[in-house]
Amino acid sequence: MARPLRALFVNENIGGHATVHNSLRRAFAERDDIVVDFLDADGPGLVGRVLRAPVPVLGRLDLDLQALRGQLVHSRGLRRRVQERLAEGDIDVLHVYTQNCMLGSTDLVRALPTVVTTDSTNELNAYLLPYRAPTRFTPLAVSAAARFERPVLDAAALVVANGRRTASSLTGPRYALPEEKVVTMAPGIWSPFLTGERALPDRSHHPRPTIVFVGTSMERKGGNTLLRLHQQHLREICDLVLVTRDTVPDLPGVRVVGDLVSGDDRLWDLLAAADLMCFPSGMDQAPNVILEAGAAGLPVVASTVGSIPEMVVDEETGLLVDHGDEESLLAALRLLLADGVRRRRMGAAAHLRIAESFDIRTTAARLTDLLYRVHRTVAAQ
Repeated sequence: MARPLRALFVNENIGGHATVHNSLRRAFAERDDIVVDFLDADGPGLVGRVLRAPVPVLGRLDLDLQALRGQLVHSRGLRRRVQERLAEGDIDVLHVYTQNCMLGSTDLVRALPTVVTTDSTNELNAYLLPYRAPTRFTPLAVSAAARFERPVLDAAALVVANGRRTASSLTGPRYALPEEKVVTMAPGIWSPFLTGERALPDRSHHPRPTIVFVGTSMERKGGNTLLRLHQQHLREICDLVLVTRDTVPDLPGVRVVGDLVSGDDRLWDLLAAADLMCFPSGMDQAPNVILEAGAAGLPVVASTVGSIPEMVVDEETGLLVDHGDEESLLAALRLLLADGVRRRRMGAAAHLRIAESFDIRTTAARLTDLLYRVHRTVAAQ
């Protein structure tokens, strides 16, 4: 091309997805071979909140399709904005993160060479929803969601899976995407500890270790479990920093940071001051906070759900436990709290692994290659 490729990055903008796009903004700003415009979805208005509310009785049975209704409301609100931007006529390729923000907009996905990146599928998400338990009717909800989800995936030129488990779901019987259409690529993060703007802190002088937890919702991310274990068993030997928007009572040895938002660089100060991260969530497929902690040289204690085992190498960069096994979680925390040398060795290994495999600049370079690839393929047809 005579000019750099121009891409529109459409972001579902839910939870950690905002963090991903903030990191991508920094990475693409350093490149001169592609120009990226970012379009982030807005939260639902009053009507949207009503339309996505649970239905009594049906909700308890997981028959009210609440998750799907929420995704459709979200997609509907984004569709007009995407149409208006594409109508300007200067966009060469489209990148969508994730497929759920384009449900019902397959025509827009087909209109341009499109890459869809996803950290999960509704087939996987349906059994990890934090606000309801799966029932014998959940497979019906999965089938209903897939009827909207699969056309978007089929219309895309390529689908990027942020983990092997997600890739297996995409190529499995539910979605049946050809293996050559699915690219498995680790997500990436931006961190001053990766760019060299900050050196890893020397934690050998810390007189009392600190555990840090980062999660908007304490209950959904396992923070309440961690807080209870700390108060019952650990408060005499360590401090706990909770980065959350939830209200937490004043408790001994606990500090709450409640005003941190995505992209706030104060996060790096909090991670630098801590000695290990605990993230006992049972709902997250590819949590950015684990990568951010590793980049800052922290070992991580986390659950074996989603793609977390691809992020944390058990016994090398942290410790993994089965979700819900509180005895194992407590034992893992006690093990690292008692051994500063082991913590620092694991933290150093975590930093090296994140630098090698999860740097957002590497992710941006690979995405650029994929976007040029689909653009050339469509242009040649």
